Amino acid sequence: MQTQTQGEPPETADGALKDGGLRSVGAALDVLECFALEEELGVSDVARRLGVAKSTAHRLLSALCARGLTEKDPATRQYRLGMHLVELGQIAHSRLELRKAAFPMLEELREVSGCTVHLSIPDGVDVLQIERLESIRAIPLMAHVRRRWPLHATSSGKVIAAFDPGLAAARRTAGFPACTERTIRSADEFDRALEQVRRTGYATNLSEAKDGAASVAAPVRDRSGRSRAAISLVGATAEIARDLGRQAQLVTIAARKVAQCLAV
Repeated sequence: MQTQTQGEPPETADGALKDGGLRSVGAALDVLECFALEEELGVSDVARRLGVAKSTAHRLLSALCARGLTEKDPATRQYRLGMHLVELGQIAHSRLELRKAAFPMLEELREVSGCTVHLSIPDGVDVLQIERLESIRAIPLMAHVRRRWPLHATSSGKVIAAFDPGLAAARRTAGFPACTERTIRSADEFDRALEQVRRTGYATNLSEAKDGAASVAAPVRDRSGRSRAAISLVGATAEIARDLGRQAQLVTIAARKVAQCLAV
């Protein structure tokens, strides 16, 4: 944890931590570390552990409370870790378990399809690729490609949104920025695409996120039917379009196997 250097005040005259925002972030993380061994702490306890003024400790705790990372007991006026930390921990754990369960299927899928394979999850109104297994023949196409995309521009995003009404509504509110000339541009287009996904069980992306690149994806759904993730095959547009039926079947089988392993 942060310690005070002898003879050097830990804060400036106006009470702000030195070295700007990075120092403040470090101090906030130090506050959270204070609760590793203590369930509840007061402002004075935190100030003493960090070697800062009570006013600084109070500001840090208040900022963390505003984000749900700590919370204050109104009866005891003591602070404890907040429920948002629990939520973040559960998300991190579920992502780890998802990758662990999916990896053998992803490797098998890459082998039988010859395509690059992605495992993606929703993140805000985007889709985030948390695993990418490159096909050797696809490296020139996919090298250095970003891992976050607006979900309406990808097959993975569409199959997740098709079975998650709240996520679909959030994307409508955020709008539909274009990545290429073929990207979905309106709520009507988006809704039609999601309806087609619900009919077929998979989604396609033909040069909608990146010119010359295409993908086909299937959802990893939980017991309630909600989509928690997606598995996709990615390659050149002509390659994916040429054998779309087989690719869709392969990725659908893989997604179902992952869901069964997770028993989500």
